[in-house]
Amino acid sequence: MNEFDLIKSYFNWPLSDPSIELGVGDDAALFQIDSDCQLVTSTDTLSEGVHFFKDAHPGDIAYKSLAVNLSDIAAMGAQAKCFTLSLTLPKLDESWLQAFSDSLREASELFNVSLIGGDTTKGPLNITITIMGTVKKSKAIKRSGAKNGDDIYVSGDLGRAALCLKKINEGSQPSTTELNKLNKPVPRLSLGSALKNIASSCIDISDGLEQDLSHILSASKVGAIIDSHNLPLSDTVKEYIKSTQDWGLPLCGGDDYELCFTSDKSNQSEIKKLSENLKVRITKIGVINNSLNLNIKGYDGLSKSFKHF
Repeated sequence: MNEFDLIKSYFNWPLSDPSIELGVGDDAALFQIDSDCQLVTSTDTLSEGVHFFKDAHPGDIAYKSLAVNLSDIAAMGAQAKCFTLSLTLPKLDESWLQAFSDSLREASELFNVSLIGGDTTKGPLNITITIMGTVKKSKAIKRSGAKNGDDIYVSGDLGRAALCLKKINEGSQPSTTELNKLNKPVPRLSLGSALKNIASSCIDISDGLEQDLSHILSASKVGAIIDSHNLPLSDTVKEYIKSTQDWGLPLCGGDDYELCFTSDKSNQSEIKKLSENLKVRITKIGVINNSLNLNIKGYDGLSKSFKHF
């Protein structure tokens, strides 16, 4: 089987969006963008031994590869449209490819995004996805919009994926919900879209709350104070912290793929309604100030956030 046969057999799917004129099979894809929209694009690479274990199920790898890219789109308040896939394989394993392809296709249909192209080659296992979406002009939520006095919020709960990874590394068995949080994060697309007129800044929490919130502070040229005891935690993470006093897990663990955003205090009731309507937990964890520093009450440990290098 050559490269073109591989693509035709496993990744040549029907297009889900009528604005896409040309997808897999040509030198490049074509899609129409409305004149009042901006293109939003992001790329993430997942590498064996860094982002997933050597024995990870191909279906889990495929789903997470797409989900983490969609989380970036959610953080911008954009609508995901399509994606490209670059797949580097150490060998041609058709059973692995079939499981990977089936899961990726299922995820693409679940989130209504089309695979429009990519590349395959031989080498250490790496998956690179470039996601594309659209947002109305001037409506994208940037990291640079936080203002003094804004409230700071996070969606969902923090630390479950990091606890799952810790258990695996220590040889104990994580729960099913913990494994799903690590392997099958749910990108907050509906929440991100609804925040376009509410949030002053936003970021998805991939490398840990401490590091990712710091990106907002740096881009916005502001500071913040948050209280570790206000962080939204699952019961298992609460139990872990109670026994270890290790607040680094929810603050620095990463792999949460929740949204951290800021908003003017006048939007508190609207955010509460949004949480109820979308059935998504949204928790206020702190306030933006002019200090240019991140002050975390109840935590004085060294940063353990994920570092890319």
